[in-house]
Amino acid sequence: MTTELRRLRNYINGEFRDAADGRTIDVINPATGEVYATSPLSGQADVDAAMEAAAAAFPAWRDTTPAERQKVLLKIADAFEERAEDLIAAEVENTGKPVALTASEEIPPMVDQIRFFAGAARMLEGKSAGEYMEGMTSIIRREPVGVCAQVAPWNYPMMMAVWKFAPALAAGNTVVLKPSDTTPASTVLMAEIIGSIVPKGVFNVICGDRETGRAMVEHPTPAMASITGSVRAGMQVAESASKDVKRVHLELGGKAPVVVFEDTDIEKAVEDISVAGFFNAGQDCTAATRVLVHQSIHDEFVAALAKAAAETKTGQPDDEDVLYGPLNNENQLKQVAGFIDRLPAHAKVEAGGHRVGDKGYFYAPTVVSGLKQDDEIVQNEVFGPVITVQSFADEAQALEFANGVEYALASSVWTKDHGRAMRMSKSLDFGCVWINTHIPLVAEMPHGGYKKSGYGKDLSAYGFEDYTRIKHVMTSLG
Repeated sequence: MTTELRRLRNYINGEFRDAADGRTIDVINPATGEVYATSPLSGQADVDAAMEAAAAAFPAWRDTTPAERQKVLLKIADAFEERAEDLIAAEVENTGKPVALTASEEIPPMVDQIRFFAGAARMLEGKSAGEYMEGMTSIIRREPVGVCAQVAPWNYPMMMAVWKFAPALAAGNTVVLKPSDTTPASTVLMAEIIGSIVPKGVFNVICGDRETGRAMVEHPTPAMASITGSVRAGMQVAESASKDVKRVHLELGGKAPVVVFEDTDIEKAVEDISVAGFFNAGQDCTAATRVLVHQSIHDEFVAALAKAAAETKTGQPDDEDVLYGPLNNENQLKQVAGFIDRLPAHAKVEAGGHRVGDKGYFYAPTVVSGLKQDDEIVQNEVFGPVITVQSFADEAQALEFANGVEYALASSVWTKDHGRAMRMSKSLDFGCVWINTHIPLVAEMPHGGYKKSGYGKDLSAYGFEDYTRIKHVMTSLG
């Protein structure tokens, strides 16, 4: 007996469609390693249709009042709450994440973030109108940029889609959104929900692979390209977008340093850091992956962290005792395992370091010590449930190690010394610095990095403003 595969479809101009040429991609549940659906492998014709729909819808959506857009976004948030169980089911099949944690850690912040941007729609600010030249009044207008081409990643398919479409729609833009080829299910369901609320063409979803995303970015219609993904993908998007001077919004990789000083409460720090490092199988650009510990407490800290890793569980989505599920796909499993296989002789695997089971893409919680600053696993993003540990002698060396990577997204400092915490937060070259915690995010505060972690902000008023453009209007008083 064979089970019929679910058939996912693009959502363009208010209707669901197959790819114009009928091509499809198999979609695999990473918890089982089995195909459960097919999705369109969209080509140029599909991209053209979606962009045409978004462009046609833009003038009317741009001209809606902020109050009208706020009402629409609030309806979307309410609808997501009402369809929470359906969204959770789709996301769990997408990713293999634990059901309970998806319900508690993703749906509430997603809904809150949509409601935040609903409010932000009515709070755009600029300089006051005034006479900066005699006989002339100057006015600043904030306007939507136009059609936005958006590419979301596979680590948080639902939430990253929200981070993209919510500020864009709130500002009066129209959207063509592409989910990852491995995780399209929840985004297609979002299209069904959002499509019943917004005018046709305002929100479009096309599924496909890397070439589909490239066609979106290179298309002449979008005024802005936004991607959350790898550094390599971000560099390709920036290069493609430069050909017709599109705006680019990039949220890329991370290699967050977690700087632990000798006065830290070791038990509490280990508990919090292990969760922040292993949550979502470490598939988080802000994950607490690179721990730097003062040499005086290094051995004690490593022992405690290894014990915490050994007690952390990974497993199937319906197991309420697990912290995280599988890696997203077979290639990612191979990448994570490759880092461990290539460890230098001076490194020591304190916990984990192996695949779990032979069904799905599960990897054990892993702790590696004895590392040097120039080791591959210290310098490059693993994107898996792997925490590395290095020791440092003093504050200056801690900063040298922390800043000594090409990523600059997130970091944390663990100390009871307020002055030290303030000095470190000033000198850490990262877009976010947490003190005595790691990974909490709120809609009101910006998320984004420097260096090879990209540019532009998600969340907050800063993220909202990224989806607007500034116009100066000057009028004669004569």
